[in-house]
Amino acid sequence: GQLPTWLQGILLRNGPGMHSIGDSKYNHWFDGLALLHSFTFKNGEVYYRSKYLRSDTYNCNVEANRIVVSEFGTMAYPDPCKNIFAKAFCYLSHTIPEFTDNCLINIMKAGDDFYATSETNFIRKINPQTLDTLDKVDYNKYVAVNVTTSHPHYDSAGNMLNMGTSIVDKGKTKYVLFKVPSSVPEQEKKKSCFKHLEVVCSIPSRSLLHPSYYHSFGITENYIIFVEQPFRLDIVKMATAYIRGVTWASCLAFSKDDKTWFHFVDRKTKKEVSTKFYTDAMVFFHHVNAYEEDGHIVFDIIAYTDNSLYDMFYLKNMNKDFEENIKLTSIPTCKRFVVPLQFDKDAGVGSNLVTLPSTATAVKEKDGNIYCQPEILCEGIELPRINYDYNGKKHKFVFATEVKWSPVPTKIAKFNTQTKEMLHWGGEDCWPSEPIFVPSPDAREEDDGVVLSCVVRTDPEKVPFLLVLDAKTFTELGRATVDVEMHLDLHGMFIPEQDLKTETE
Repeated sequence: GQLPTWLQGILLRNGPGMHSIGDSKYNHWFDGLALLHSFTFKNGEVYYRSKYLRSDTYNCNVEANRIVVSEFGTMAYPDPCKNIFAKAFCYLSHTIPEFTDNCLINIMKAGDDFYATSETNFIRKINPQTLDTLDKVDYNKYVAVNVTTSHPHYDSAGNMLNMGTSIVDKGKTKYVLFKVPSSVPEQEKKKSCFKHLEVVCSIPSRSLLHPSYYHSFGITENYIIFVEQPFRLDIVKMATAYIRGVTWASCLAFSKDDKTWFHFVDRKTKKEVSTKFYTDAMVFFHHVNAYEEDGHIVFDIIAYTDNSLYDMFYLKNMNKDFEENIKLTSIPTCKRFVVPLQFDKDAGVGSNLVTLPSTATAVKEKDGNIYCQPEILCEGIELPRINYDYNGKKHKFVFATEVKWSPVPTKIAKFNTQTKEMLHWGGEDCWPSEPIFVPSPDAREEDDGVVLSCVVRTDPEKVPFLLVLDAKTFTELGRATVDVEMHLDLHGMFIPEQDLKTETE
């Protein structure tokens, strides 16, 4: 096929690549050592490159020829040859875990630089052109957080907004929203933009020792949306996991009888909306988008009724019969919540406060709390992306992978939130990755552009490829085949040519 001449830049992808070192193996697919790969688009041609992230974790493991740094689903233990004193010291020093810098989930931009990220307090700067690993940044030096999300947001000025959890800091556990500026003052050009990090606000956790796990958050023009789900980390269990010989993943628990609380923070006043909104227990990882309309906040997420998704990716389950044997017990559902921030304070108990045309409801209860039920937009999609120019604004289209009962995607979908129509792309033996939308330079409509996805083949005889679709019609414009073993990845980003610093800079 042929690529549009305007498509110039780099698609960067990140995900787990190496699952065994020497004789030791990781337990979980999400634990593998980070493998970066890139597709560079230049004058109608595509260049591929891949490289392992040379994190401290990678270097320590490779040097020892075994896994020596713990990951979320794999606890590493000291060399059995060490004497008893060294062993005892190792146990003690693990009480407050030193987290890994194996940043394998996503790529983000801060200032003019790009970073590989995971959910710990470490991120690694990378060169997007060569994929070389550069500085290690510890968020903890700039803001008291122990874990962070891998899905930051960017405002219109290019500042990065992200959230992290501060665990039992000064006797409190809280969720902290912070901002990293897109540029630093001229006289401080040598300094990192993280030195100018600013805490926007914090939300107290409902429980000191059981903070909610979250993978993303939402943003509109005036509000930050944080969903506190009853899928929680047990801090005491986490601190003793090493001694007990269990993984950190075993310290996560879902309470199906609890509530899921919605928090809305006003971006101008930095104060939380005082009305309490909640819904039933659910587990979710990805926000799709959010916007404001007539005094309501409308936000879409992909939710599950249980936490079985993580368990599916234990490597003992990922064998040749994976697709047949591993079935989700809860299908991912795209839910739209409509939350009335401005409502008639005299409305009767039991009345639905939603005035927008939607099947979503928000019912006032006698204690003043408001119980929200979503509109179901569709089922069976994950890894949602939108045209990011519409982030925080009313959108029509969602690009996603399609997952039915197996957790591995077999198709890419384009979903119209207004008409509920869905377009698909799929191929035999194809496992596509998260689709990334790139707008055309003269875009007039939301879906003017292309969708990019890396496609891994289940048949070893067939080579993987990068797929380029016309975002409007979902027809294939072209594919670039890559004759190497390509891995399933998690997330990534497209960097337009103008956002890349030249090598001399």
